[in-house]
Order: sequence, then C-alpha cells, then structure tokens
Amino acid sequence: MEIWTFISEKLQSGQGVQLLVVVESRGSSPGRQGFKLALAADGAWTGTVGGGVMEHNLLQQAAGFLREELPAPYLRYQNHRPEATENASGMHCMGNQWVAFVSLGEKEKPLIEAIAEGRAGVLRLGPGGFFFEENRSAPAGPFFYRKADTNWQYEEPLGEPPTLYLFGAGHVGQAVCRQFSLLGFRIALFDDRPELPGFSDNPYAWRKEAVDYGQIGSLVPEGPQVYVIILTAGHESDALVLEQLLEKDLRYLGMLGSKGKAHTIFRRFREKGIPEERLERVYTPIGLPIRSRTPEEIAVSIAAEVIQVKNK
Repeated sequence: MEIWTFISEKLQSGQGVQLLVVVESRGSSPGRQGFKLALAADGAWTGTVGGGVMEHNLLQQAAGFLREELPAPYLRYQNHRPEATENASGMHCMGNQWVAFVSLGEKEKPLIEAIAEGRAGVLRLGPGGFFFEENRSAPAGPFFYRKADTNWQYEEPLGEPPTLYLFGAGHVGQAVCRQFSLLGFRIALFDDRPELPGFSDNPYAWRKEAVDYGQIGSLVPEGPQVYVIILTAGHESDALVLEQLLEKDLRYLGMLGSKGKAHTIFRRFREKGIPEERLERVYTPIGLPIRSRTPEEIAVSIAAEVIQVKNK
C-alpha cells in the first residue's frame, strides 16, 4: 500500500499527483501489468513502470501533465524493440507495454483514502476517469481491453492480499512462512502441535490456530487469492488435510513429498472414487525442481512455483 499512502499524503497537502499504471505488458517488458508510479507536484515520486531511459522519459511527460492538468486518462504505447521507429521506449527488451497516465486531485481524494486504508474493491481506469468500487466482485487479476485510445478499460482488484493457508509448522513450515512474508502474502498457519516453537513463536503468521486435522475444511475459503500448502508431520495427516480440500476452488493446492508418497495417497483417493481431474489440480511433489535440500532452499522452490501460478 506504500504508493497509495504516498498519493494520499500528497493529496492531503494540496498537491496534484500523476499516477502511471502499466495496464498491459507483453513479451520481455521491463514494466509488468499492474506496475505503478506516482509523481507529485513537488517532484517527489515513488514506484516504477519499468525503469531505465523509458521511465525517465515517462516521468518527464508526467511532469508536463501535472503542469497542464491532463483532463482525462491518457494511454501511451511503449515498444521495446531496437528497430522500432514509432513509440520506441529506448529499451531493447523485445516486448511492449501500455502505460496509462491519470491525474489525481481533490475529486479523487476520498477514493485514494479508501485504497490506502486497505479496503477491498476494484480499481477501474478508462477515458472517463479514475474509479474505485468497494465490495464489487473482483476479477482474478488485472484486466485490460482496448478498442481505441478513446475506448479502453483497465480493472485491478485491490485490498485483497493473496493468502497462504499453511498446514504444518515444522522446520520447512517456518522457512515457508519467512519466505512468503517477504512476498506480500498474508499467512494463516495451522498445526495439531501447538507446543512447537515454530508455531507458538512464529512472527510471520497473521493467524495461528491449533487444529484437529480431521476438521479443517471450514478453515479454508475458496477464491482466486487463496493458496494452500500442506506439509504436516506425516503421510496420513497430509492425506487427511488434502482430501478435505480437493473439492474447493483454490488458486493453488500443493503437498510436500516424494513421487512415491503422492502415488500412494492418490491411489487411495482413486479407490474412493475421487475424480481424476481433482487430483490433477494438486501440485505434488511441491516446488520447482532446483535440487533443494535445506528448509530454506525448499521454501524458495515452493515460493517460485506459487509465484509462477500467481502470475499466469
């Protein structure tokens, strides 16, 4: 929320702000969809839309819009190819991106305050202006369409951080909590061993709860911001937790373990009549294959796989 706090403070001081948003990116673009930069009238700025000479030029244009009071959101295309003759960004990344320039002032102050407070809703940009709609059903991620420079729309869910529901507070669980806290995830930690130091003393979890692994289905909601990692102390408890979550609509469901362990558990599920398509949604063995050995390395491999899913 840092950029929204920055904008809110500048607006409260009576300054105008130019907000730059990468509304679309393709290929090897340095600015990815959702990247934001805010420039205030006093010259202070925060955030990024990709850096380099491109960002320098966009900042200069934004400063001009602050002086001229840009009347409506404006789209600018950036081509990152060295042979580009039009809309060349000065970068040679071989991708492209669309950047929206939006003027923020007194009219937008209440909306910015709501966003800075972390309220859940949908940010919407278009030729008609800047909007924030609270309590609206949010898309799974940023969404952009464009038919013309005067007919486009960008939407992005705000105020709903991705939440990791983690079952298991052992050594790997501790490392996973540390790693995911760095990535901006809210972490709910569950274990049936409340005496574990990794559970009782865990400083990274937003929520900690000692549970009966046979009764966890109601603890995990459904939704595009819900991620689940299972790494309890044993095969049986892993299988017990996993079975209760197979029917849920989750962004990510992963279980730590070997291929042999997964094969044994899945064979048992098939014998119970659990549909194959449900089993195919489970990531196991969990994590990208980087030959990780230590809990910290395993946490990195898991985080890499989750981020790969999150950013699809």
